[in-house]
Formats: sequence, structure tokens, C-alpha cells
Amino acid sequence: MIDRVIDLSDEPAHLKVHLDNLLIRRDNQPDMRLPLSEIAVLVASHPQITYTHAVLSGLASAGAVLVVCDKKRLPAAMQVPLQTHYIQGERFAQQAAAPLPTKKRLWQQLVRAKIKAQARLLEKLHGSDFGLPRLVPQVKSGDPTNMEGRAARTYWRRLFNNPNFRRDTCADDQNRLLNYGYAVLRAVITRAVCAAGLHPSLGLHHHNRYDPFPLASDLMEPFRPLVDRAVTHIVKTKGPDAPLDRETKQVLLRALTQKFTLNGEARSLFDVAFRCAASLAAAFSRSRKSLLLPEIPL
Repeated sequence: MIDRVIDLSDEPAHLKVHLDNLLIRRDNQPDMRLPLSEIAVLVASHPQITYTHAVLSGLASAGAVLVVCDKKRLPAAMQVPLQTHYIQGERFAQQAAAPLPTKKRLWQQLVRAKIKAQARLLEKLHGSDFGLPRLVPQVKSGDPTNMEGRAARTYWRRLFNNPNFRRDTCADDQNRLLNYGYAVLRAVITRAVCAAGLHPSLGLHHHNRYDPFPLASDLMEPFRPLVDRAVTHIVKTKGPDAPLDRETKQVLLRALTQKFTLNGEARSLFDVAFRCAASLAAAFSRSRKSLLLPEIPL
């Protein structure tokens, strides 16, 4: 199965559906046809993109996610499929009824995996993990002592070799690049959550009233260093003020389309994300205790 991430940012386009294919029409260019079944995420960045209703319903029926960007061409909204699993209602009920100790234990696993991935990325980029692995066993159920935050303070300063760098979604530096990469990653994870029959609005740990998909925000945590690695490359070659143009976006998207190692097999991010979400559904149904998390290729 092919899972494509399509970003339409360079020019105006009209999108329609013809014979279960997404038809992309642009001025003075041949039409582009893509099977709806092959599209995982469609990012609509250009302000002059139009769609038919069939495009919206076709993407949803195929299980794809539509990401709509604002005037700064940063993701602002998502359309996700409502029904993608044959026992979705049962899984919603299990998810909503999951006891707090179970949620805390699962969040512990996600935080530990995230810190491990951050440590590996720092080791690869700078030859040192700066002590992050020592924090992993200190992450208790629910992370009550906020080892995630403690790791982040070290991680962000070391990642860009900048003691003054802060993760700020409103900043005009490399935070813009992180925002874009994380938004596409969140769309991929949201798609996986829906495909596993779970509801993306019922989170384990994240409960921000302005975040409509807190479960996706939870599950994406161990995958964030994929985006971070790509952003460090962009900053190194173009600087923190690099434009969010087509070339920059391609670097960020390539980071999310490489292969992962899971149980000794090479798999795509989309496959790995689904398996991770499916293992979460199994944890909610009490048929397993641990999440299936990949080794992040950094």
C-alpha cells in the first residue's frame, strides 16, 4: 500500500474526483491523478485551492486526512474520517471507560520512549546524549515529577547549540519549521488513531481545551525527533530564518516518509503509527499492557 503526503503550496489548483481518483488541475500543466486510496495526508497550503464536495467526502471515505493552512501557510485545521473501524462504537466505549491508572501507565511508556529518542538524536548530532538516558527510569506512572519537561530543557538547548532557544509556537525562527512538521505528523497520527477505531479527542495526558485531537498529541510524542532532526538540517544549511518554501517542506516531509524498524521489519510511518494506535486500543480493552513502539530511525 502506498501512503502519500501531498502538499499543494506552489500554485493555484482545482481539485475534483474522477473514478475514485483525485484529479488536480493547474493552469498550463497536465492534470495530475492520484488514487484516493493511496493518499494519507493532503496539505492544502496555497490560498487559491478549490475543491468539490466529492473531494472532501472521497478523502474521508478513503481514510485520508485533509490539512488546511492559514494565510501564513501553516496548518490551521484538519478534516478526519468519522468511521473507519468495524467495531468503532465498542472501542470508543472502552477508550472512554479506561481507568486513570491505565492512562498514567501508558503515558509513562510514551514519555520514556520520547526521551530515549531525544537522547539518541543528540548522540547522533553532537556525540553526547547529555545525560538524558538517566532520566528514563525516573519517569514514573503519569510522570508526576515532569521528567518530560526536565528532559526538554536540556534537549532544546543542546539540539540547536543555542542556550537561548525556547520552543515557542509563535516565534519566527526555526519554531515555524517545527510547527509545520509537527502539524503534518499530528495528521498522520490522527489518521492512525481513527483507523484503529479510537477517538482522537479522548486523550491520555493532553487535555488542552484548544487541542481538538489530544490523543494524537499523546501518541506523536516519541515520533517528534523525526521532525527535529530534519529541522536541525535545515537550520544548519539555511539558518533559523529559512523560508517555509517547497524545498524546505520537502525536507520535512521526507523525514516522515522513511522506513522504520519494527520487530525486525522495515515499515512506513503510516503502518507503524497504525500498529501503535492498535496496541493502544488493545490496552484499553485489557488484552495487552504495553504499547507497540518503534525504534525511531535517526
